[in-house]
Amino acid sequence: MDEKKVMFIVLLLCFLQQSSAADYNVMQFGAVGDGKTDDTKAFERAWQELCNDVGPSSSLTVPMLNTFLVGPINFQGPCKSPLIHFQILGTIIAPQNPSSWNGCETGAWLLFYKVDGLVIDGGGMIDGRGSVWWTKSSTDIPGEFKCAIPPTALHFESCNGLQLRKLRHRNSPRNHIGLSRCSYSTISYLDIAAPANSPNTDGIDISFSTQVRVHHSIIKTGDDCIALSNGSSQINITSIYCGPGHGISIGSLGINGQYDTVEGIKVRNCTFSGTQNGARIKTWQGGSGHARDITFENILLHNVNNPIIIDQYYCPDGNNCSEKTLAVKVSDIGYKQFVGTSSSRTAINFDCSKNVACTGILLDQINITSTFEGEDTIAYCNNAFGTSSFTRPAASCLTH
Repeated sequence: MDEKKVMFIVLLLCFLQQSSAADYNVMQFGAVGDGKTDDTKAFERAWQELCNDVGPSSSLTVPMLNTFLVGPINFQGPCKSPLIHFQILGTIIAPQNPSSWNGCETGAWLLFYKVDGLVIDGGGMIDGRGSVWWTKSSTDIPGEFKCAIPPTALHFESCNGLQLRKLRHRNSPRNHIGLSRCSYSTISYLDIAAPANSPNTDGIDISFSTQVRVHHSIIKTGDDCIALSNGSSQINITSIYCGPGHGISIGSLGINGQYDTVEGIKVRNCTFSGTQNGARIKTWQGGSGHARDITFENILLHNVNNPIIIDQYYCPDGNNCSEKTLAVKVSDIGYKQFVGTSSSRTAINFDCSKNVACTGILLDQINITSTFEGEDTIAYCNNAFGTSSFTRPAASCLTH
């Protein structure tokens, strides 16, 4: 072999060695992984090494067959590598006693901030152990709860290009997953679960984000399976199994007179089973802004209480919400190819503001019957305008 070929091979091997991803295992940084020892500091040290790695890609590993107890952590970016791989093979659990939740001022347990090119996967579990939060509040035991509100288990803030996939999420104190200001991101193949009576345990909450895909996931919680809040646009949701829970919701929007917007939403090929709602849009009186260009298509319903609902008088817990003249404008909403059963008589409910009408509603190929044999379903409309075709129950109330 001549000298030039030898030199080429040496240079190639050097390049491959330099370009190989560095792997930082939390056990190498002092983590014990017995489910009892506080491993927070070990995770923080591993993250610092990972985030400061200048290679083309770096990874942090949470190993299989171990359970890691960690308190609130801020995984701070930006990082030096353009690709950050956080591989969760084992289980991460939260502190069970609220008095030990130090550092939760961010409102999150596991917070990723300004980390672009982040990939989190591995098949492991994130368990928020939130049951104690669901039955108590900070006023129940003064001084014991160190968090102002129950924390979101896993939150991403300004993490563009995020890929979150193939994980199990259990029993968050509040929302399981939150995205805010995250663009061009994908969430997929998740298994999210909390008891049906656990309050405010949304599966996935999205706000101020654009170009986000959520697909092929099972979400069973005590609140919205997916909630799209202010600033959500160009969101594509497909192949979600939802139930129990409160359905897939746009909003709530317009609280305390806010100007809120949601647009460019597509929800397709989803199943709702035993949920409080199916396709829901909810706004507060007195707000402003818009919810528009939203499509729900190819939806399977099984024993859903409100299969199709626009609620512009949203007032949770019936807290005597006063009547307002302003409202978020709801327009260009499509419902196509719905089939299944409703556990309430009103299968289609468009309760729009009497001052700001809902317009451009389309119902096409809807077949929603009653869960109960011999009972009929009906449609209700209040200041709602649009068209319907091949719709059961008939939506003659939808004024052209």
